[in-house]
Amino acid sequence: MENSERYNHLNKYLKNKFGERTLKICVDGNFTCPNRDGTLGKGGCIFCSEQGSGEHLKNKLKISEQVTSFLNSYRGERANKFIVYFQNFSNTYDTIENLKQKYNSSLIDNRIVGLSVATRPDCINEEIVKLLATYKEKYYVCVELGLQTSNNTTGKIINRGYTSEDFNTAVKLLNEYNIDVVTHIMVGLPGETRKDLENTIEFLNKHDLQGLKIHSTYVVKNTVLEKMYLSGNYIPITLEAYLEDLVYIITHINPDIIIHRISGDAPKESLVAPSWNTHKKLVLNGLDKILREKNLKQGMNYEKNIIN
Repeated sequence: MENSERYNHLNKYLKNKFGERTLKICVDGNFTCPNRDGTLGKGGCIFCSEQGSGEHLKNKLKISEQVTSFLNSYRGERANKFIVYFQNFSNTYDTIENLKQKYNSSLIDNRIVGLSVATRPDCINEEIVKLLATYKEKYYVCVELGLQTSNNTTGKIINRGYTSEDFNTAVKLLNEYNIDVVTHIMVGLPGETRKDLENTIEFLNKHDLQGLKIHSTYVVKNTVLEKMYLSGNYIPITLEAYLEDLVYIITHINPDIIIHRISGDAPKESLVAPSWNTHKKLVLNGLDKILREKNLKQGMNYEKNIIN
């Protein structure tokens, strides 16, 4: 880590890995989720909108058309290398045949150097991991796993439908096949305290993880969390409290982990609260200012304790 960088930034990591600027192509693979289709439940997690995290995606286009559309846009001129990112809902939740067809239909240009797949820990099994591993011969392969919190009680409150033990199993399997794991955590979940956050970071540090996405909890329209917020049963985290929690995470997380993002982005048209969520620079600049002024760096308070 250079002196000017207080934590490991994704852009720099990708540039070092691939030799030049590398961008993500976000794709909607028209997947669903066992927490939506009735297998585990309906409606999904309490913070999840009807589009998952893909409000901005062009899901009416075929997968190959979405990739082509991106590459032919102004964004496609901003880099020479790209990673296809299957983003919203659970992108391993299908038959092996369908998964293979969907993944293959995205890898249609020789500028594509990677395949990144977001999913749930309970939608990972050995057959799926073996399929993902076949792409490693030609592409960088990465799996993003939602955890949100290590607290299974909070897990029930947010209706995630899987346990932290499921996360352990999925990470171990992906580690066995040397597939990079990026995990998602959320700060400001209903009922969570600083101690819960500390426990979650301690939990993460026991695993062999390559990346971390930190999301602020925000309220969007037509969700259970919106009903909780409007009825006074949920109060969103303040910017000041979120920055404090970010500082804790950065200084206590494994110094080798790549920080993929430090806040979730809600679409302005569907955001209910908090209003600061639409101002990403407040988070980026606010965190950088604190880290710089206090001379703090990623992992400076990290304690190694890997699960065997």
